[in-house]
Amino acid sequence: MAGDKTLSDWAALAEREVKSPPDALTWQTPEGIAVKPLYTEADLEAAGHLGSLPGFAPFTRGPRATMYAGRPWTIRQYAGFSTAEASNAFYRKALAGGQQGVSVAFDLATHRGYDSDHPRVEGDVGKAGVAIDSVEDMKILFDGIPLDRISVSMTMNGAVVPILAAFIVAGEEQGVPRAALSGTIQNDILKEFMVRNTYIYPPEPSMRIIADIIDYTAREMPKFNSISISGYHMQEAGATLVQELAFTLADGREYVRAAIAKGLNVDDFAGRLSFFFAIGMNFFMEAAKLRAARLLWTRIMEEFAPKKQSSLMLRTHCQTSGVSLQEQDPYNNIIRTAFEAMSAVLGGTQSLHTNSFDEAIALPTEFSSRIARNTQLILQHETGVTRVVDPLAGSYYVESLTADLADKAWALMEEVEARGGMTKAVAEGLPKRLIEEAATRRQAAVDKGEEVIVGVNKYRLETEDAIDILDIDNAAVRSSQIRRIEETRRRRSASEVAEALRALEDAARTGTGNMLDAAVAAARARATVGEISDALRAVFGDHTAVPEVVSDIYGEAYKDEPELAVLSARLASVAQSIGRKPKIMVAKLGQDGHDRGAKIIASAFGDMGFDVLTGPLFQTPDEAAEMALAAKVHVVGVSSLAAGHKTLLPQLIEALKARGGGEVIVVCGGVVPRQDYQFLLDHGVAAVFGPGTNVMEAGRAVLDLMQGKLRNW
Repeated sequence: MAGDKTLSDWAALAEREVKSPPDALTWQTPEGIAVKPLYTEADLEAAGHLGSLPGFAPFTRGPRATMYAGRPWTIRQYAGFSTAEASNAFYRKALAGGQQGVSVAFDLATHRGYDSDHPRVEGDVGKAGVAIDSVEDMKILFDGIPLDRISVSMTMNGAVVPILAAFIVAGEEQGVPRAALSGTIQNDILKEFMVRNTYIYPPEPSMRIIADIIDYTAREMPKFNSISISGYHMQEAGATLVQELAFTLADGREYVRAAIAKGLNVDDFAGRLSFFFAIGMNFFMEAAKLRAARLLWTRIMEEFAPKKQSSLMLRTHCQTSGVSLQEQDPYNNIIRTAFEAMSAVLGGTQSLHTNSFDEAIALPTEFSSRIARNTQLILQHETGVTRVVDPLAGSYYVESLTADLADKAWALMEEVEARGGMTKAVAEGLPKRLIEEAATRRQAAVDKGEEVIVGVNKYRLETEDAIDILDIDNAAVRSSQIRRIEETRRRRSASEVAEALRALEDAARTGTGNMLDAAVAAARARATVGEISDALRAVFGDHTAVPEVVSDIYGEAYKDEPELAVLSARLASVAQSIGRKPKIMVAKLGQDGHDRGAKIIASAFGDMGFDVLTGPLFQTPDEAAEMALAAKVHVVGVSSLAAGHKTLLPQLIEALKARGGGEVIVVCGGVVPRQDYQFLLDHGVAAVFGPGTNVMEAGRAVLDLMQGKLRNW
């Protein structure tokens, strides 16, 4: 009988079938988890989380007893397009098409607390989200969208105070009191210092802002989630699932401590904390990650002795992975997103955003957004997945993964605790360094073909069909925003604005009162996002990160490969010819803080043998040109992920020429549509490296360009 077979019988059979010992079939994940080819009941003996029911602590099987059988997850689409008018039109159409909540993407100027007329944001306004400068923009954004019935999620961290204030006032003027507003503000600044970098103020005052927002919303906005503690951007920056899980929950623990230090009772705000995770392509492990997150959050919250059972409960929104999307053969992204969405649902998410297939290239079109939204509608209505609570429960494999992830994440959280908590660990750079090491290690695995990405490093098409993309006229958007700012300033009372901003500064300086309360008054008087941000800047100052780059990760992966040896020898030959190492500056222009690609390039090129200078974030083209020439670099490589390349790259090249640096080679890499390549080449860019570029090949191409100019140096 089949039931009489033992594990040793199976091992012998497996060895005969694959002509190799069973140990060779074990997969070592990036998280350090050994995944066996076979799991049995014996693997569950060490899993201490089994036995609970959905809706009961530790909530491994879900935060609600009936889960989707009672009510499906909320369908959201994260979107923001250029102006408030364009975004409003998209939201209204999406809601009519089955979307159940609004999730707002702001442009980078807004994220960084600059009004659209500020000279530092010329290339950023309206490009990667919607530009919001005041309550007037916010009112247009939600025109015709009943804020007493539609929940609103806002991804905002740096300029969180003015944006939430403007939202509250927009609700008031729509006739919706703040107590009736529902939704979530991200408000997760520790994550920004680790990976996404859309911060404004230093860590300590930023934590004060978070505590004030938790305090205000606990008193005034009982239906609104005061913080969305985000692991999403960690995974996008290259974190392993253990790192995403550990650092996200450690951030959450730190925010709870900050709120309690403010004098709040844990039960008054714990129920309005929410989480936000990325869902990548490791299908079963992603589902297990959400189950482990609920298990561990219950353990963390028990430290604070809440009296309400609901205070122990982790609620989460999820978004399918952006970094898994590929420019090459982009329709494959529809399939990737569908698998990731199913994984999130099997893990028990409360709401979900599905990425559009063209987002590795540009902002999504209406066509691609409809496919992404319908992916969720089909999941809800056609697959039967909503009819059973926690369908993966009891799976030998999934339950084992849940336990393994929980154990490894808890060990990493304990390391953070030993350093004095997450704020101190972030200040020391521990999470950032570990994430950047993981990102560089994965890039090397992809470049070497050890990790297969269909259509990128295997099964690649000989020719790629062009697809329609959404192109934002940045100059037109900025002009329209400036006109509205000027009109708003003309119609408001200058004295009322000045008085309100002084009160906000006083609250920040003295620590008395509540900064969000003061900002609401300022927004009501029509102070702009930039003016409110600057009032806080006057007290707290700006945070400036020191760029650091990991080393000996990419090179270690290639140490036995002839490719690296040949490239290093060529570099040494060029160095001998010019009397020094070939020098490249890796630059980030504008307000784009996403630096995963820039850091990987800097790290890998350093391991290859280039002399690498890493520029600071948020440089203007003029500042980058000054730095490049002062450092006597041969190449400036600009990393662009936020669609500002058509504005910023030509400005950089002109700035170099104006300073006598016309011989400096300028290349560009990142999220650049193929349709834009010729524009950039026509404006002096020497080469464009799109998404999915093999870094070793990029190194060879840059060296080729340098050798072509040797006679000029």
